[in-house]
Amino acid sequence: MSNLLIGFLGIGSLLLLLAFRVPIAVALGLVSFFGIAAATSMRAAWGMLSAVPFNFIGDWSLSAIPMFLLMGFITSRTGLTDGLYRAMRIVFHRVPAGLAVASVGACSLFAAASGSSIATSAAMARISIPEMLRYRYDPGLACGVVASAGTLGSLIPPSILLVIYGVFAQVSIGQLFLAGVIPGLISALIYVAMIVARATARPSIAPTLAEKPTADDVRSAFREVWPLPVLIAGVLGGIFYGLFSPTEAGAVGAVLASAIAGFRGHLSLLNIKDAIIDTAVSTCAIFVIAIGAVLFTRFMALTAVPDFLSGWLLGNTDNDLLIILQIAIIIIILGMFIDSIGILLLTLPILIPVVNGAEINLIWFGIIMIKLLEIGLITPPVGLNIYVVKSALGDAVSLSVMFRGVAWFVVADIATLLLLIAFPVLTLLLPSYM
Repeated sequence: MSNLLIGFLGIGSLLLLLAFRVPIAVALGLVSFFGIAAATSMRAAWGMLSAVPFNFIGDWSLSAIPMFLLMGFITSRTGLTDGLYRAMRIVFHRVPAGLAVASVGACSLFAAASGSSIATSAAMARISIPEMLRYRYDPGLACGVVASAGTLGSLIPPSILLVIYGVFAQVSIGQLFLAGVIPGLISALIYVAMIVARATARPSIAPTLAEKPTADDVRSAFREVWPLPVLIAGVLGGIFYGLFSPTEAGAVGAVLASAIAGFRGHLSLLNIKDAIIDTAVSTCAIFVIAIGAVLFTRFMALTAVPDFLSGWLLGNTDNDLLIILQIAIIIIILGMFIDSIGILLLTLPILIPVVNGAEINLIWFGIIMIKLLEIGLITPPVGLNIYVVKSALGDAVSLSVMFRGVAWFVVADIATLLLLIAFPVLTLLLPSYM
């Protein structure tokens, strides 16, 4: 049996295991181990299994992941985001569907502090959706806006997915962070435009608020919300001006979040302990999947499957747009069934050689990839962010209503994706100044 055939059998076995709901880390590890053994020898497989995890975990760039997670958990645990929604609500109170637009703004800022789509959706679902339902907003709109805007945590820096992509694709994480800023803002603005247009055409889905914020309300809200912009500006500004590396930025962000929380009197040993435990659990979950993905990368390299697929795709077309379109279809389909980190680590070993062979800019492709993963987070039947919102709300809104409400946002995401593909300068402008 040829190594190429072993490689394709391995991919088929992996998809079969995932279909039977085997955890992706276990599936990647099993297929990689036995695939390497079949392609070489059992001794080589054991050697790979013993060497790869240590070498991978020792990569200094990966220290950014637990540090950014710690920054996000400290921010959440110490209440630095508590007044965020109220401040956004005051800013957008004159805009049609102001509560929904405020949710987009709050999710964008929360995402920049947490770096996680799931954390953003879970937090904002408990804060903004009950408020929108209280004012008789359409339940589909209320749930759809939080589930969809929560995905901005994947794109707006600092993003855990961008760190993982940067390590695997061997590109600058700092440039990736800056590349995500404009696409993230465009995504949020297109959401806002779509919400305002719908609310203007059908006012019944988002009734106008009669109450007007007073000067005291404005002062109070912005006294609560100032720490978050300071934290974001400190982290991203330091990266942009070269004061510290993206890897160091996570530690700087965690220290800065702790200092702000201490200044406001919200830092305690219990908060620090809880944040550290949450960080350890999340980091372990990510790293276990990543180790499986590295083993799978080695397996794919041994069997030359990426080279074969790269040659086949590039032999059929030399059009970059068609290659991106084919990749987009694959990622969106996978996104219906697998979580975003799993998809990223599952596909990069195969896609990076294809993208390199086509001489496609890896920074631009990384942002396109993350945008595709965002779409996967809200598409049925899995739509992980939808289930996060459902878990936070309980039985207040049915899943079918949530999926119907999110359909408009999927269309908005596709419009954003097409814009980013048509105009790469939107992605590459800021990194060019770094």
